[in-house]
Amino acid sequence: MISSITLVNIMVFFLLNLVWGAGTSPTGDARTKNEPRAFFVFGDSLVDNGNNNFLLTTARADSPPYGIDYVSHRPTGRFSNGRNIPDLIGEQIGVDPLLPYLDPELNGKKLLNGANFASAGIGILNDTGFQFVNIIRMPRQLAFFEAYQKRVEAIIGTKKTKKLVNEALVLVTCGGNDFVNNYYLVRNSFRSFQYKLPEYVQLLTREYQKILMRLYTLGARKVLVTATGPLGCAPSVIALRSRKGECATELQQAADLFNPQVTAMTGLLNKKLGSNVFISIEAHHIFYDFITKPKAFGNDMGCAGFEVTNKACCGQGRYNGLGLCTALSNLCPDRAKYVYWDGYHPTERANRLVVQEIFNGAKYMKPMNLSILMSMNA
Repeated sequence: MISSITLVNIMVFFLLNLVWGAGTSPTGDARTKNEPRAFFVFGDSLVDNGNNNFLLTTARADSPPYGIDYVSHRPTGRFSNGRNIPDLIGEQIGVDPLLPYLDPELNGKKLLNGANFASAGIGILNDTGFQFVNIIRMPRQLAFFEAYQKRVEAIIGTKKTKKLVNEALVLVTCGGNDFVNNYYLVRNSFRSFQYKLPEYVQLLTREYQKILMRLYTLGARKVLVTATGPLGCAPSVIALRSRKGECATELQQAADLFNPQVTAMTGLLNKKLGSNVFISIEAHHIFYDFITKPKAFGNDMGCAGFEVTNKACCGQGRYNGLGLCTALSNLCPDRAKYVYWDGYHPTERANRLVVQEIFNGAKYMKPMNLSILMSMNA
């Protein structure tokens, strides 16, 4: 018996192939070079591509071996050995690699491509990441988005700017730092003293909703939303909280509480708005599959599957999860075998598999995957 969502995917695949045959792009979007699609990114280190390079902060990835597998083989500010999720989504939708909003080279017609506003260390709450001092917290990221639109208006006018933003794809990723670098940062932290975990999760969900609605007010109409990965399974957490390399129960519980509430919240927002503006990516399930079923992820990049799931490729100490990834760290020779690049961030290969799910998956994309969303808006 074929499920209804499978039938939808089959129909969309058939229709998209008809469109591709007519000479349009692989996304089913019949745009021309005179009608560029913009892409905007907001969030934390999982999606930051270099904004923190321009800030006086310790939350940086601008030294080797970061970027060892990037096109330039040099560090770019991405917390990865190579490309991150925004890069890989951009490749699929035909957008040039986004420049960080703080990059002086982001001017003129380059603005029409979009921008990355993300900043490593930030959270949903403004007090998250205080130890990193100078980072672009979410209110400032949104203020920069407003300023961006004014800059674009000066180039193409108000009407075309509104159209560009309405038709753009937006990615928002935050929440993990609110647990790792706030609630669980130290024993008996202020937030853990102030809130029991269920109440803290509710607080984060309410505040995340405010961020999403602010994006909607600013014109975003196609928004991919992620929350956290399986927090307890990150090598840095395992190194500090695990005895035998298993995922840490306490942080897993936090992720298991928070992520479903974010998915439910986006569904309620869509119902209220009368349109599927927000697409929830259940990234915690995707990454947990990498960890619990590593051999199932073969056949891409000539790999048989993941081989190392609880140890970072770059780091030191237990599970390579202690301290920072630096030129003096232990470095694995084959990054494709690892789920995690450093103590918290995935390898390019893991990111690539996540993006495949974002485009083509049915199980962890609510209410639809990105291919279907883009075909509906073509």
